[in-house]
Amino acid sequence: MPRRKAAAAHPKTQDPRPKTTPDELWMEEALRCAQRALEAGEVPVGAVVVSDGRIVGRGWNRNLNASDPTAHAEIIALREAGATVGNHRLGDCELFATIEPCAMCAGALVHARIKRLVYGADDPKAGAVASVMQVLNHPRLNHKVEVRSGVLAGRSAEMLQAFFKSRR
Repeated sequence: MPRRKAAAAHPKTQDPRPKTTPDELWMEEALRCAQRALEAGEVPVGAVVVSDGRIVGRGWNRNLNASDPTAHAEIIALREAGATVGNHRLGDCELFATIEPCAMCAGALVHARIKRLVYGADDPKAGAVASVMQVLNHPRLNHKVEVRSGVLAGRSAEMLQAFFKSRR
């Protein structure tokens, strides 16, 4: 019996659209939170805490309207996550923030034992992950956090720059 030739292989058509990663999807949620801060007249910073593929905490800056210097997006998201999870230790959680956390927020991430931090824009004036100081992952601390920076950084930076430009 004669052998049949295998069908000619057809090359797969490549989708020209960039692939969206889970980190980008969660950062989109953080950007939505930042938009809520902006709409309230606050500095547009947003954060979400994710555990097992679901959001367990959301936050956006509220320090101006609440007259509370600790009401940063990350702190609010951590508080909500702790209440949702039922524990102040969030070792199985990741935090997504639109800007590099400050010293207060970086310290809170260490205390919460956050597994991973993903942030957008660097903060050259107050960043405490790498820009100004190294509170997160300081060599003398007993907890290390995996860090990824620069996720949707352009969009985060644009939102912040537009806010401050409108205030001048």
